[in-house]
Amino acid sequence: MKLEGIIPPLITPLLDRDCLDVEGLERLVEHMIAGGIHGLFALGSTGEGPNLSYRLRAELVQRLCQIVKGRVPILVSVTDTAFEESLKMSKVVEEAGADAVVLATPYYFPAGQTELIQYVEHIVAELALPTVLYNMPSLTKVWFEVETLKTLAAQERILGVKDSSDDLEYYSELCGLRSLRPDWSFLIGPEDKLIRSISLGGNGGVNGGANLFPRLFVDAYSAAVSKDPIRSSQLQRKIEALSEIYTIGHYASRFIKGTKCTASLLGLCDDFMAEPFNRFYPEDRAKVAAILEKLNPYSFETPETPT
Repeated sequence: MKLEGIIPPLITPLLDRDCLDVEGLERLVEHMIAGGIHGLFALGSTGEGPNLSYRLRAELVQRLCQIVKGRVPILVSVTDTAFEESLKMSKVVEEAGADAVVLATPYYFPAGQTELIQYVEHIVAELALPTVLYNMPSLTKVWFEVETLKTLAAQERILGVKDSSDDLEYYSELCGLRSLRPDWSFLIGPEDKLIRSISLGGNGGVNGGANLFPRLFVDAYSAAVSKDPIRSSQLQRKIEALSEIYTIGHYASRFIKGTKCTASLLGLCDDFMAEPFNRFYPEDRAKVAAILEKLNPYSFETPETPT
């Protein structure tokens, strides 16, 4: 399976601490599929995966697969601090009908690179589904170093790497691994670097803003692949304008809060956050609404004609 294009990291619509917003989930998914996305990634950082109960994670994956009905590939994070819990979640994911699992480096206790190689080799051997490795050093505190990935390239059931390091030099080195694994996909997380990443040899993006304006990111990907500099520049400006919603608030959770708040304002789903996070207070919600009004959401879904 080759992963390409825009694969949004699904926000998890909630009504309460352990209650899924099922109607919101369906609206959100249909909104993104109508926008032309190429896949979905559930239970990642944007999806608040580590903050959700195992019961809720299972419900989300099961309902997501029922809604999607095979229209796009579904990737699901099974990252955990405990090896066995990752295996248990992978079984749930497989039985629900998802297409691949996503594995970041275990967090809390930072693993050394030799330990990380052994960990991935052992867990991939027991997973029924193919695996995408996820480099998220700002949260897990451990990188998938390039030399480590060279060793792991021997694992045939690894599909590629999703990188959220925000380091284009590192990402460029990742793309160089194609000499070892021509079949691997390289996907970028930071949305403002989507277009640039394609020119470096990337295959697409796992971009949170695509929950909100999927067509914007699909068009940006297409413009980058077709090497259309004028269109790419226009769409890059729109992506950068949208990123203003991530500047509201002072905590690291502002990226998820900004995305969920905007989704709520667009009528897609509720913006309840899994604890310990909380949704934006009214004053911050008003700031997001003001940004959204200034941006004119409809312009994000309408092709811009050069003048």
